Amino acid sequence: MLDARTLPRHLPPPELLDPAAMARADRAAIAAGVAGLALMEAAGRAVARAMRRRLPPGRVLVLAGPGNNGGDGYVAARLLQQAGWPVRLAALAPPRAGSDAALAAARWSGPMAPFAPEAAASADWVIDAVFGAGLSRPLPEPVAATLASARRIVAVDVPSGLDGATGAARGAVSPAAFTVTFFRLKPGHLLLPGRALCGEIVLADIGLPVSVLGGVGASALLNQPALWRLRRAAAADHKYRRGTVAVIAGEMAGAALLAAEAARRIGAGLVAVQSLVPLSQAAPGLIIRDVPLAELRADVIVCGPGLGVATARARLPAVLRAGRHVVADADALTACGGRPEALRGAAVLTPHEGEFARVFGPIGANRLTAARAAACLSGAVVVLKGADTIIAAPDGRAAINASAPPALATAGSGDVLAGMIGGLLAQGLAAFEAALAAVWLHGRAGALAGPALIAEDLLAAIAPALAEAAPLERPPAVTDAPAVIDADVSLGGDMHYDKSV
Repeated sequence: MLDARTLPRHLPPPELLDPAAMARADRAAIAAGVAGLALMEAAGRAVARAMRRRLPPGRVLVLAGPGNNGGDGYVAARLLQQAGWPVRLAALAPPRAGSDAALAAARWSGPMAPFAPEAAASADWVIDAVFGAGLSRPLPEPVAATLASARRIVAVDVPSGLDGATGAARGAVSPAAFTVTFFRLKPGHLLLPGRALCGEIVLADIGLPVSVLGGVGASALLNQPALWRLRRAAAADHKYRRGTVAVIAGEMAGAALLAAEAARRIGAGLVAVQSLVPLSQAAPGLIIRDVPLAELRADVIVCGPGLGVATARARLPAVLRAGRHVVADADALTACGGRPEALRGAAVLTPHEGEFARVFGPIGANRLTAARAAACLSGAVVVLKGADTIIAAPDGRAAINASAPPALATAGSGDVLAGMIGGLLAQGLAAFEAALAAVWLHGRAGALAGPALIAEDLLAAIAPALAEAAPLERPPAVTDAPAVIDADVSLGGDMHYDKSV
């Protein structure tokens, strides 16, 4: 996760490519004149460089499969041996004759070892270059057993057996200390359990031109400030121009107060809580109203936090008919269990996994597909919350968030997020962009608040999170730029972006 207390200067490119899209990008680059063997040499060089920068020389065993992933391993083995490291190589099977991997294998003249657990156990480091991200079957037991015997693993592209599209483990996948991948991250690097199995992630530039993305298209996006632009205060602003939010309060009024205060902190000009009971603990500046919904002046209504399922079931239809932007959270979602059509008209839905299953059915193995289907069915942006939160739009766009620390798993954190989304909608952001921005800022606020946070701590951390985002809000790079030589750029947390070629 990108959860360091200090945000790095550079974030990885936002485009995520699943294995099929990455294969298309490779083919497009080769068709444009980039030699496949040159890409393989650059990939193997990135693996060797990552190890030399992080580790003292030690005994290395390279486990090489018969495909291009194995070819990367042959190159890394040769370069580490040339640097003076003791390296042996174990081949699962020979590469196909005439392939780039076969050419790379022919350049390896060092010692060979059996592809067996005993060989892996005797090495200080094992390079897992057996299977890449596109493995479509369970990891064979002999491969799994050999990798399980390794003390420490460096994975090439992904740990063998990890599905690069979904993050699912196909069989007994051994975790890596770090993983070196190329050109663009894959969804499986960010989705659990894949993110935990990859360890530190090093994203290396290996010379593929950025222009190939135009014909490939991103499979999803890595959420970051380059994808959205916040509204900036203007000299002529007044509170109504900055947007108004209403939060419907119910039996657990504290949840509504958290959401309302978050909407204020994120920049909404006026926030009111519609409550049928006195709220003496409300903060100064927060308006408490008991008026009919039709008379409630608000651009956005946040409905659900602490509302109570029965109350939500009774009130949500009128909220959705009011013609405002609606953020449906918590009890408003549970009230629609098994009836996703009842949420039609909402702008953003914010379910955690349990709420999602109650409304839309089991998530299944592919969280991205499930979130996209729910967004299409409901006509709303769906924020599928979790350690690997997914934001999906009805038009098929989707992003994975990686800014959230584990400490956000605390009561009230989701109420704060719902309020932040509402506050950004009130300021004029489109629903997808408002959800992207709120989820990222929520994660950064959690990181800044520290490991012992409670939901109230997030409120004070919203302002510094906004300050961090401001200089990062810029369009993603769309032109090919010269590679930065010998630049391993830290991204904080457990990712690095290496632009060396």
